[in-house]
Amino acid sequence: MTALNEECRQIVASLAHRVGPKADAARIADAIVLTLQDMDKALTPIIGQQGVAALFRRSLHLCANHHPRLVDSANRVLASQAPAAFKSILVEQSDADALFFGEVLLMNYYELLTTLIGPSLTARLLRDVWEPSLSDTPSQENSP
Repeated sequence: MTALNEECRQIVASLAHRVGPKADAARIADAIVLTLQDMDKALTPIIGQQGVAALFRRSLHLCANHHPRLVDSANRVLASQAPAAFKSILVEQSDADALFFGEVLLMNYYELLTTLIGPSLTARLLRDVWEPSLSDTPSQENSP
């Protein structure tokens, strides 16, 4: 369970890095959707597009089950059958609720994947998603 707690901390830190210092619901939604897209890219070759979609739907369902205040939002996304609808739902939330919803969803997603393919493979597949990439850091101009 310690490894899972460490991964949860990495998820939260990665999301905070992507959101940046001026966190509003729109930036939070963009960061969460970008994270989900990166996860999709990493996982689709392994579990397929349908597997990725099923993990997303199940993670969303678990969010609603464990956090009653998220039920209405989660049900609207599930009804649309489109992960893109998640962004529009997040933008409607308060900043704090959007961040909370995103963190819970990503942690549920990670935990589900861990139960399916194991913690070691999950960590390896998603390592690049959580670690800030060079393109996420401000670039510095270097004169030749």
